[in-house]
Amino acid sequence: MSSLPFDFTPVDTPGPQTPDNPHAKATTNCPDAVSALQEQFGDAVREVVEYANEHTVLVERDRIVEIAEYLKANHGFTYLVDLGGIDRFTEEERFEVFYNLVSITTRKRLRLKVRTEEEDPVVPTLSRTYRSANWYEREAWDMMGIRFEGHEDLRRMFMPEDFEYHPQRKEFPLLGIPGSLPLPAQRPGGELTMDPFAAAHGSKPIKSYEETSDTDDA
Repeated sequence: MSSLPFDFTPVDTPGPQTPDNPHAKATTNCPDAVSALQEQFGDAVREVVEYANEHTVLVERDRIVEIAEYLKANHGFTYLVDLGGIDRFTEEERFEVFYNLVSITTRKRLRLKVRTEEEDPVVPTLSRTYRSANWYEREAWDMMGIRFEGHEDLRRMFMPEDFEYHPQRKEFPLLGIPGSLPLPAQRPGGELTMDPFAAAHGSKPIKSYEETSDTDDA
């Protein structure tokens, strides 16, 4: 895996939580489920954050399958509505995976999180607990480079299989890397386009109306 340089600027710290937060919703407040997790799994529940009446639970990476199965069987969280990767760009536990769970019967939402190291970003798959995790995990692998151990078909969704990078990592340039992903030629028989943003990288690609046709030399 190719590494890329990145200059990081810290963001401002979040402000205090206020009780009249306009984003607060009753459906995201799950104190009973959170308390049950803490009682059942103890230190595997690393942190509980409540913001805007919303519970987010950080758990040990190696216990995520067991915790998800417990919530599904005992608290009705039968629907994994979404999961994805986050690049925290920290020296320790750089990558994070979030899971948004829904209990349709109780109309509640709960977010779980796990963290993994940059050197070997591996998280157990939830594809056997929730079928919807299949493609979500493939997308997180493709875009962020987080590998989901035990996934039966972990391959890229958007980028070619031989692509060297993961575009949602914070060091990946917004305009891409010239030459890393050849695009089709601008006209039939032409050369591949090696840089889709050539002008932004200092060169002046020929305009389509300036190109000669194949019949000009006839």
